Amino acid sequence: MAGPQDVGPILNGIPTGLPDIDPDETQEWLDSLSAVIDEGGRARARYLMLRLLEKSREMQVGVPSLTTTDYVNTIPIEHEPWYPGDEKVEKQIRRINRWNAAMLVHRAQRPGIGVGGHISTYASAATLYEVGMNHFWRGAEHPGGGDQIFFQGHASPGMYARAFLEGRLTETQLDGFRQEHSHVVDGVPVALPSYPHPRLMPDFWQFPTVSMGLGPMNAIYQAQFNKYLHNRGIKDTSQQRVWAFLGDGEMDEVESRGLLQTAANDELDNLTFVINCNLQRLDGPVRGNGKIMQELEAFFRGAGWNVIKVVWGRGWDPLLAADHDGALVNLMNQTPDGDYQTFRANDGKYVRDFFFGRDPRTRKLVEKWTDDEIWWNLKRGGHDYHKVYAAYRAATEHEGQPTVILAKTIKGYTLGSHFAGRNATHQMKKLTLDDLKGFRDTLHIPVTDAQLEADPYQPPYYHPGPEDEAIQYALEMRGKLGGGLPRRKVDYAPLQLPGDDAYKAVKKGSGKQQVASTMAWVRLLKDLMREKDFGQRVVPIIPDEARTFGMDSFFPTIKIYNPHGQRYRSVDADLMLAYKESEAGQIVHTGINEAGSMAAFTAAGTSYSTHGEAMVPMYIFYSMFGFQRTADSIWAAADQMSRGFLLGATAGRTTLTGEGLQHADGHSHLLASTNPAVRAYDPAFGYEIAHIMKRGLEQMYGETGDGDEKNVIYYLTLYNEPMVQPAEPENVDVEGIVKGMYRLADADRSGRENNPSVQLLASGVGVPWVMEAQQLLRDDWGVNADVWSVTSWNELRREALEVDRTRFLHPEQQVADPYVTQRLSGMPGPVIAVSDYMRAVQDQIAQWVPSDFHSLGADGFGFSDTRPAARRYFHIDGPSVVVRALQALAARGEIDASVPAQAAEKYRLLDVTAGASGNAGGDA
Repeated sequence: MAGPQDVGPILNGIPTGLPDIDPDETQEWLDSLSAVIDEGGRARARYLMLRLLEKSREMQVGVPSLTTTDYVNTIPIEHEPWYPGDEKVEKQIRRINRWNAAMLVHRAQRPGIGVGGHISTYASAATLYEVGMNHFWRGAEHPGGGDQIFFQGHASPGMYARAFLEGRLTETQLDGFRQEHSHVVDGVPVALPSYPHPRLMPDFWQFPTVSMGLGPMNAIYQAQFNKYLHNRGIKDTSQQRVWAFLGDGEMDEVESRGLLQTAANDELDNLTFVINCNLQRLDGPVRGNGKIMQELEAFFRGAGWNVIKVVWGRGWDPLLAADHDGALVNLMNQTPDGDYQTFRANDGKYVRDFFFGRDPRTRKLVEKWTDDEIWWNLKRGGHDYHKVYAAYRAATEHEGQPTVILAKTIKGYTLGSHFAGRNATHQMKKLTLDDLKGFRDTLHIPVTDAQLEADPYQPPYYHPGPEDEAIQYALEMRGKLGGGLPRRKVDYAPLQLPGDDAYKAVKKGSGKQQVASTMAWVRLLKDLMREKDFGQRVVPIIPDEARTFGMDSFFPTIKIYNPHGQRYRSVDADLMLAYKESEAGQIVHTGINEAGSMAAFTAAGTSYSTHGEAMVPMYIFYSMFGFQRTADSIWAAADQMSRGFLLGATAGRTTLTGEGLQHADGHSHLLASTNPAVRAYDPAFGYEIAHIMKRGLEQMYGETGDGDEKNVIYYLTLYNEPMVQPAEPENVDVEGIVKGMYRLADADRSGRENNPSVQLLASGVGVPWVMEAQQLLRDDWGVNADVWSVTSWNELRREALEVDRTRFLHPEQQVADPYVTQRLSGMPGPVIAVSDYMRAVQDQIAQWVPSDFHSLGADGFGFSDTRPAARRYFHIDGPSVVVRALQALAARGEIDASVPAQAAEKYRLLDVTAGASGNAGGDA
């Protein structure tokens, strides 16, 4: 049992180290408190103490913070606003939605289908959604702009049921739940995805949320981005709000709580979290021995949020009013969540005996109540639309802080005793015949026993008809608020893209100066942002590495976004590259925060849909901390149909090698290949970067092309190794650069036409190694080598797979060979492929290479050393390429079998200190 020092709302106790300079006055204050308790009761004393603490904080006295309050509603009954809706009609709407949501899932378990689904989450949250639908959430057609709602993934059947009620979905569509290709009507699939997936239902869902933890994070940065657009003068978003519906179990995800301070620091009063506290996660109680609502209240309040608890329904109000000595509140405070869950899985007598019966004073409060009255009248706050409305209204009126509403509900509410509050309820997909009849009776749905008994696997949906009072009411309320939700809309003005002149500088090369490809990209970015009509649409996103990437020169020009501006004098204020923050700043600087950066990228990359304003996010990061750390967020961004550029800087396993194992990226392209929406490139030179960026902008933001083609994300890896950037060759193969490979340097075969030949393929920083190998093969071994720059192994594979698929499914069609096959057909000799990535990256194209294929790669963990030593260790440097090429030629019988060993000895292949490929060093 908790000791006295653990009880109460004050964190860290009383500052007892302070001296008592007037003991008599202190005693007077203590006596006054005792008198208040004696005359007004504990509730009055508590109220006065809270007001004194509030006043003390206002006057900066320095008292401890309040972190938790009693286990009661934050908004007292006397402060509840009048409820503006028709309670009877809204109850009917909720009942119909509950029925249809459950039938949607139940019917999807019919024999031969059995595709799963979730019934209990929406059953617990129906009131939370319906109060919002009828009174708060603005649709896309609202004059002030639509709200952005992150619907809880497992509650999707309820959103489908609501849309069915409004006439936005049909019965046929409902019956295609989770059968997106197999439920075919008149030759066309008619179906619904399992969860909120915009890519699968692009006119309906706006935000993917079912990867738990991403919803809270993305909602925070969506709210921040709304303010960003407003503060930069791009769009008036002052009337738009972001609502995120979350589960209490979901709040255990690190991402769910890890960015709460961002919302508080930015004072995102346009953001409301609604956490459905049904006290259960997937397997059992969230905090059986504790109290999740109290824990979350303390956490959010400590992070700087406004917290509103909705614990009890109105049936508890008279009992709490009669609780003069605080016995009921004390009992509420002490009862753990595991017991609350058990209470609702039983009956009124059980609640009387095992809750109220714990204290004679609380037992007396309900002595005149019947067991049925206890059971039916004493509801949880999240099921009481009066209490929920009061919380929502308070949230929308609160200024200067984000708000979290903690709403207590019952998982499986109204579904019957087999579902409500049971540990297994999350996994329960269908109802028995008796369950169906009981559920129908509870909701007063006009479906007969005969209808249910005719086919218990397919009980009917219920729709009272478009002229019914409830339907008309629902449509009228949504009409006033701007139309149906959820809804995804795409209506934006195409961007004026940069012309060819913007790319000229980087195509000229660097002359004699050594410039890393990262710096070449930064130079290009500067030129793109100078384009008058385009530059303001760029959203640079940087996770505290701008100086590493050479982007600190942007600080004093486009500035760092901060909604509070810069209220201090920067330590480098007198320098040319001073650190400058501004309310209208353009750079989204997220701090050391890749997860938040991806959330910011997603918000900016979908602005064309969420706001009708096309923005171009360019998120640059250490490549190792991109796909490896945030692949789930990138997957969700693709689902949400984000557009923009991911720039994996300091790329490669041996290029930043001074930083060591954790920074050595040798596989991000392999990870990128798993995401169907990502177009991944590994360019070697500035002019390649220019053509890829231009193509990306045209594809994603140009006026031509359809949605699927536009809804992609470009990923470019950039390196920190200085090298001379060559000027763009005359008549460069632009198509090859964009498609994935082009011939960079032909072998000089003059006088050597009959000598053995090889084809050397490389990407990124590996291209100079094969150029070195080309020279060594010619000078030392008389071998002709053609050099190819592979800008994208991934795109070559993607195109080849599509060719294979077409040939497989349509053998009657004449289909051209894959691009990689076409380019290498007729080229003499074996093919050697290398990059600063593991061999699996290069091996992606192996099956379509029309010759012997051999790959070299940086397989294994990285380590700290010089670049040349690391490349020799992994055997990917120029001499290693030479030896591998000679081995391939020897295997073909085109050179003497002893030559490869001679070469290995000549180049001291096993001696890491003999490596010389690349620029020395390896720092950032």
